[in-house]
Order: sequence, then structure tokens, then C-alpha cells
Amino acid sequence: MKLQQLICILSFLLIGACKNANPPKQDAFNIELYPKKKEYHIGEALQIKVVNPKFEGKIVKISYQFHHQELVVTNENIVLENLMLGKQPLEVTVYTDKGEVYKVRKEILLLAGQAPKLYTYKILNEYPHDKQAYTQGLEFIGDTLVESTGQYRESSIRKWNPFTGEMYKNVPLQAMYFGEGATVFRNKIIQLTWRENIGFVYDAQLKLLKTFSYNKSKEGWGLCHNGSDKLYKSDGSEKIWILNPNTFEEVDSLQLCTNKSIFTNANELEFVDGKIYANTYLKDGIMIINPNNGAIEGVVDVRGLKEKVEQTPDLDVLNGIAYHARRNTFFITGKNWSKIFEVVFINKN
Repeated sequence: MKLQQLICILSFLLIGACKNANPPKQDAFNIELYPKKKEYHIGEALQIKVVNPKFEGKIVKISYQFHHQELVVTNENIVLENLMLGKQPLEVTVYTDKGEVYKVRKEILLLAGQAPKLYTYKILNEYPHDKQAYTQGLEFIGDTLVESTGQYRESSIRKWNPFTGEMYKNVPLQAMYFGEGATVFRNKIIQLTWRENIGFVYDAQLKLLKTFSYNKSKEGWGLCHNGSDKLYKSDGSEKIWILNPNTFEEVDSLQLCTNKSIFTNANELEFVDGKIYANTYLKDGIMIINPNNGAIEGVVDVRGLKEKVEQTPDLDVLNGIAYHARRNTFFITGKNWSKIFEVVFINKN
């Protein structure tokens, strides 16, 4: 046998032996969940077992993380509480007495613990609304509404007074942009575009200051903020993205869940009293969302409003929620609606 052939055979055997002695760390063991279910709910207890170890040495420590959050084990049980909902990664890390560390990741579905509360509405007042405005974003500064409108070659960002009808300023977007959600944050007005992967930052007088790009989210739909350190951005998927307030980069996300399933199509957003209110695109409903975990805690049935506006050929779906803090009321309109409605929400339960 030639020396070169012998070296190749020995190398092959040696590599195979090494593989058997030290398996890939991601395949070093399996995990089993008890109870075995397709989905879990907030508040439930879970047991996680390490099975079929393929490594040498004894396990001296196991740690568990869910969506990057450490899980606490008490009497072999993990209570699923204070966690992000949705399809999330469960990561189990095993430490051995030989100093080795092995990890396994498994995706599990975590849903809300309770069904959403149901709400209806009561109309307090009706005001004229520009029926040429394809409303995408709506938010108050005092008695002034900041409104973002959509459609290519028709998009704008504007400020006007719904009580007097006075238009203070209307700035058209370039024809290449489709305007989407907007919010007023730290004395700046922020506006999204739909598929152009760009957002605009204006001063209070609607002078453009700068732009920013999307990174993880592919589209721009709705936008709101919590009043201090977080911006929330919807993109039509099951996610609401949490943005860095300084760079507008997506740093995390919520997944919208009830106690039964994951939901999509959160559109225009408004943050009120610790909750996110979201128009559901193509439906006459508003979701009330917990910003801490993505749970849909309430649903407002707003059917009937569209029938109360002028039935024009361009009439489109409900879109636009603005909360007036002093009046403690919501102002609701839609795409190319001739009216904007001042309403309060009433618990039906």
C-alpha cells in the first residue's frame, strides 16, 4: 500500500472516531416537554426533560431560556408567565463536569391565557373629513390632528383641526412614496412608507429633518409610541416591531395572540393608557394589545361606521385611530371617508 493511501485511510478513521467521541454540540441531546401539546398558554406549568444524551460526562447544570429570557425551575416545574407570546425559541443549555457546554433549541407556541374582552362603541360627535384622504395614520397634538395619507402620487403628511375644519399645513410626498402610519414622538413627527423601506422624520412644522431605513421589517403599516422609550411599528404580519427610539432600528417584536391562535394585519396604531389599539386591516374591528407580551386583551366591534359616511366610488376600509387625551375619547375614520367619528368604547361583557 502506498504511503499516501495509508495516510488518507488513517485520517478518515481518525476523523470518524472524533465525530463519534464528540458529536456536534447542537445534536448532543434531545428534549421532551410535559405535558406534550401543540400549544401552551400563559400561566401553565411545564416540565422539560433532557433525553438521549450523546456526550460523555455528567450533567452538573441545566439552564432554560425562552425568547432570550431566563426561566426559573421550581420543583421541576417551569411556570410560563411574564413571557412573550407566539412562536418563540426555547433554548436548553447543558453543562457537564468535563467543562463542555451543549445547546438545543426548540420552537414552541405560547398563547394568551384568556379570551379577549368584547367592546362596542357609542358615537358622541361627527365631523367632516376630507374624502380624498386615504387615511393611514392619525394622532392628536392638542386639538390638532396629524394625518398621514397614502396612495402613490397622492400621499401626504398634514396637520388640521377637526373641530373647525381648518387645514394648517399639507405636505405632499414625492410620487414614488406610498404614505403609511405616523406618530408624534419627542416633538418630532415620524411617518412610514409602505414598501419603499424608508421612514421620514419631520419637525413640528412638517419640515423634513432626516430619513431612516427599515431593517428586519419589510413593510411600513402603523406606528405609535409609549410616551417614553419605545416605538411600535406594524408591518402586516403577526408581529409588531419594537424600535430603538434613537435609531429606529427593530430591536425586538411582539407576536399578536389570543388564547386560540396568532393573528396578523394590525394596521394603524395608537398607544393609550398602557395598551396598543390597532385597526385590523380589512375588518371593522380594533384590537387592544398588551405591549408587554402581545396578548390581544380586547376587541372593539366598530361595524356600522362605514355605512354612515358618503358612499363614494373610492370609499375604502376603516383606518385611523386618534385618542384625544383631554376629552378622553377616540376619533375614528377610514380611507376616503367623508366623516370622522368621536366615540367611546363600551365593554360588552
